[in-house]
Amino acid sequence: MPRKGKLAEIFSKAKYADNPNSYIVGYLDFNIIKEVTLPEFIEISDNFETIPITRIYYIKKGSRILFSKTRHIVS
Repeated sequence: MPRKGKLAEIFSKAKYADNPNSYIVGYLDFNIIKEVTLPEFIEISDNFETIPITRIYYIKKGSRILFSKTRHIVS
């Protein structure tokens, strides 16, 4: 559960206080990590209905990793 809270915090900041297109979401799709911008992810996941938030592997902004499923880093 803590991951979902941290992800919600990152998504909220991106959507309301920053440029959401500068955030890259890496998610698992049949054991392959695909990268899309945050708005694209929300659209293709049908607001987390078809791709659950638990399949997000990482979120980065530029070269900074904001969230990683393996390391759980926030910078």
